[in-house]
Order: sequence, then structure tokens, then C-alpha cells
Amino acid sequence: MKKSTLLVLICTLVFSAVCLAAPSGSITLAGSTSVQPLAEELAKAYMTKYPAIKIAVQGGGSGAGIKAAIDGTADIGMCSRELNPDEKNLTATEIAKDGVTIIVNKANKLTNLSLGQLQKIYAGSVTEWKQVDPKSLNTKIVVVNREAGSGTRGAFEELVLGKLKNTSNCLVQSSTGAVQQTVAVTKEAVGYISLGSLDPKAVKAVTVNGVACNQANILSKKYLIQRPFLFLTKTAPTGVAKEFIHWILSPEGQKIVAKDFISIKAR
Repeated sequence: MKKSTLLVLICTLVFSAVCLAAPSGSITLAGSTSVQPLAEELAKAYMTKYPAIKIAVQGGGSGAGIKAAIDGTADIGMCSRELNPDEKNLTATEIAKDGVTIIVNKANKLTNLSLGQLQKIYAGSVTEWKQVDPKSLNTKIVVVNREAGSGTRGAFEELVLGKLKNTSNCLVQSSTGAVQQTVAVTKEAVGYISLGSLDPKAVKAVTVNGVACNQANILSKKYLIQRPFLFLTKTAPTGVAKEFIHWILSPEGQKIVAKDFISIKAR
């Protein structure tokens, strides 16, 4: 056999082996709008690394993500709160940590809320800013809430309201971005969003019990309003979905997580 022919054969075999080793297929994700931007960024990086993989990511809220995982209508459901006892038959993989940041309009001089004040505002027993801080605003409080089924709302209700009910006298928005935009253009507003989505040019984050929502305070558990970002599968993940999740948990994937959120590998 000529050397040139042998070389071509070797190159062909090597190329074939690489192609066979590289993952291929499609993955669908659905659920939390808080997790969605991170999932989209991770999917983009993974598809760049493995062009034979196609990943589709859509929102709908954590409730929709849990249902999609249970029904099998998505390969991976996205959730941004702890699972309830009746949901724990799903396989959950934590891919990131996140803080729920309390935001007000930049015209508001308020800088801190106690957990008790925040609870009273969202339960509806405190309705004016001067009841909270005389130096803030002499107006009624416009409470901005997320829709039922939102993981952010679920985490907020569990960690802040406890057994109290959310006030019905509020503006309800269907995404993190919509909450931030509403607070940005409404001087009297207060809202809550994912730390990773915070735009300090648009709104002002306030401390809770004097503690800022940041990586150090979340990891030390000094900041109380925090939650996990979960990928959910009906059973233990398999195939390309398993490979994708494994990559997200790798140093390469967690480096992307750490750009805006908190890596689960962080110490």
C-alpha cells in the first residue's frame, strides 16, 4: 500500500472515530424564566462545542417546567425553587445557586428593608412607603409580583411570606424582565428578581436585614432569600441530556454559570 493511501486511510479512521465520539442529537428544555437566560447561554456554548447537538430552550415558568418533566414533553424541565414533597419523584440536578434580589425604583431613597417589613408589604398590611421609612417616598407602595407558577414567586412566598397570603392589590408580571422593567418606570414600585438578571443601571437593589444579595452572602447563608436552579428529568437523565448536564457541572460549564449566577462549585 502506498504511503499516501495509508495516510488517507488513517486520517479517515481518525475522523470517523472523532465523529462517533462527539455527541449528537437534540434536547428540549422548558420552564423557569429565571433559569432560561442561563440555559440559553449554556446551550449556545455547548452547540458551538458540539455542532451535531441541537438544543431548544423555552420559558413558561417553573410550574410548566415541572409539568414538562413529568409529562415528558421536554427532555429537561427548568425550575427555580425547591421541589415540593409531591414533586420529589423527579430527578433534580442543581446547576446553580441564585439570590432573589429586592428592587425599587432609582428615585426611591430607601436602601434597606427588614424581612418583616418586606413580609408586611407583600401581605398587604403595609401599603405606604412612609410606614417603612419616612425618608423614602410619601406615596402608596406599588407591589409588583410574579404570576402563579413562577419559581421566583414560589421561592419568595416560601422564604418571605411563610403561611401568609400574597396581597391581591399588586401588579402581576409574567417574567423577571417584565418585573424589572415595571419597577424601572414606576417610582412607587417594589419587586423581586433573580440576582443574575439585575441591571443596576435600571433599578436599585436594597439590602434585606442589612445584608446585600451577593455571592459571598448567599454562600455563607447570611442572605436569606436564595434558591437553587434545578434541571429536572422524569427519571435519571440518559443519552444526550445526561451528557449536557454532565458538561454543565464540569469546570467549563460552571465557568459560564459563574458569569452572572453562583457556581455550585464555588467555595
